[in-house]
Amino acid sequence: MDDLLYLVHRIPWPPNKGDKIRSHHILRYLTQHYRVHLGTFVDDPDDLVHTAEVEGLCASTCIRPLDSRRARLRALGGLATGAPLTLPWYRDRGLQRWVDDTIERHSISRALIFSSAMSQYLERHPGVVQVTDFVDVDSDKWTQYAATRPWPLSAIYRREGRRLLAYERRQAARSSASLFVSPDEAEAFRERAPESAERIHAMNNGVDHAHFAPDRVPAHNPYPPYSRVMVFSGAMDYWPNVDVVVWFAREVFPEIRVQEPHALFYIVGSRPAPAVTELGRLPGVMVTGFVEDMRAWIGHADLAVAPLRIARGVQNKVLEAMALARPVVASPQALEGLSAQREQEVIEAPAEPAAFARAVLRGLAEGPSERGERARKRVETDYDWARNLARLDGYLQGPVASTAAPSMETT
Repeated sequence: MDDLLYLVHRIPWPPNKGDKIRSHHILRYLTQHYRVHLGTFVDDPDDLVHTAEVEGLCASTCIRPLDSRRARLRALGGLATGAPLTLPWYRDRGLQRWVDDTIERHSISRALIFSSAMSQYLERHPGVVQVTDFVDVDSDKWTQYAATRPWPLSAIYRREGRRLLAYERRQAARSSASLFVSPDEAEAFRERAPESAERIHAMNNGVDHAHFAPDRVPAHNPYPPYSRVMVFSGAMDYWPNVDVVVWFAREVFPEIRVQEPHALFYIVGSRPAPAVTELGRLPGVMVTGFVEDMRAWIGHADLAVAPLRIARGVQNKVLEAMALARPVVASPQALEGLSAQREQEVIEAPAEPAAFARAVLRGLAEGPSERGERARKRVETDYDWARNLARLDGYLQGPVASTAAPSMETT
């Protein structure tokens, strides 16, 4: 097997949130075809228990702690430079030394970078062929944040959007292939980085549909009898998730309860932010925190809701509900990039209180339907990990990109 360097901004284990699900399955695939040398960070102390599993898969590893307070100070110090703040957030001398030593010791000629911030560790190694999995257009996410935050955060986020886009373009120019989570996301980046358009590709996410299968849902129903349950699942310290459950619980759910007095809204996911915990005081709203098996909570719900107002890429929460054949009511932002047929496989509704409430009530009234079965078939067809990841080898064995790159001042 050839040696391959894999740089990931967050340890790809366990697969319990969006980016980690993707990086986890990529790692498992790569270890079947390469001797993988993994450089990564641990930003959640709970993930430290998984380092032995990761080390057992890889030829070598460098797993560095990432303290958010120190990272924030490094990032704010970067305001004096022209670089995006994302870079100093993930800058680590120990990881840089390991990368340099690993490339020299194992004569590594190819690397897969997961998240553009990790590309900084290869800036002194221009001879290494790089494939970058950007996943989403992160720069646009910061621009979206800027539109919803007060000054001075709006100014900082707007700056980050501009600076990060310039860096993303430079990295795409250095990469033999730039990968994104959906055709829509790839096309959005082609528009922003036309000089690299021919090397920008979509590589769909996947779902472990053997695990997320209706017949694998635990028998125990965690919900009260005779209730009508809608569920939102995800990491509940992630700001777009916080934003949307606060909006749904306060603006949409009361309208639903008028028509469905037994309706319950369950917010299921780890590390709920204070604003999310506070929602548990509202009638019919339940906040669970971490759960052992998400399948029970999605699989026994009447429907899943995903009324995201800020989103990029593909939402795993939607794919998992589809795999479990649950009715899904989602905003256009949450469905962006998904090949699911609207109405036939999922219900799309605008993130506007009255309209979204009507769509949820319609989904509750319909109950189990063929829509859920069609949604599962869509997952099996378009979101199979093995089929989608099979494209990686072709990208990793592709030609070296040009070293020419646009200026950091690109807007």
